[in-house]
Amino acid sequence: MADTNQKNESQLNIELDQDVAEGTYSNLAIINHSVSEFIVDFINIMPGVPKAKVKSRIILTPQHAKRLAKALAENIRKFEQDHGEIKDYEQPPVPLNFGPTGQA
Repeated sequence: MADTNQKNESQLNIELDQDVAEGTYSNLAIINHSVSEFIVDFINIMPGVPKAKVKSRIILTPQHAKRLAKALAENIRKFEQDHGEIKDYEQPPVPLNFGPTGQA
């Protein structure tokens, strides 16, 4: 009986709200970091449109960023094993402007 309780205590119940479940499309990610965190901004840029907004920002600890990178690499490997190599087409560099810059 103790084993069953211990298993239940170690499980994590994750909720997914409907608005989050719909997701947000992104075709550009910009990554910045400091000594204590990684910041990933997800952006949707449209051809011929000179302005785009950050749609989502995720802030991670360096340890979690490394775990995420490993998990993403493993999932890409599995995807390519099942569906073939993902082609990485060359795209022209996107000139980025995050508006006025300041110093803290």
